Amino acid sequence: MIKPDAVAGGHSGAILKQIEEAGFEIVALKLTHLSDAQASQFYAIHAERPFFKTLVEFMSSGKIIAAVLKKTNAVADFRTLIGNTNPEKADAGTVRKLYAKSIEFNAIHGSDSDENAMIEAGFFFSNFERFN
Repeated sequence: MIKPDAVAGGHSGAILKQIEEAGFEIVALKLTHLSDAQASQFYAIHAERPFFKTLVEFMSSGKIIAAVLKKTNAVADFRTLIGNTNPEKADAGTVRKLYAKSIEFNAIHGSDSDENAMIEAGFFFSNFERFN
């Protein structure tokens, strides 16, 4: 998911190009604006964390681009492509090094496991099963 800071900053096209150039196939893509309730549901795993309210406010502050990507070893390769959550610690050339403003405004979200990737794809795409 390309987050509101990167979409508002005009980086969506460059990020999608970087994703494709890294060998990912984009099988679903959606521009949307999450409500507070949707952002709360998506990040429910963090509900007890001190940053939860700020995260929900940020994620519902503007448009996002949700995507389903396909590639062998997709989760691990995508996490390498996007870089460390903290852009100051991210490797050169990663999405977050190039486009993130801070650890809070870090441009992009990537699933952390195959299981969560399936759940997250289903969150944004009701007909996700046909992409498999």
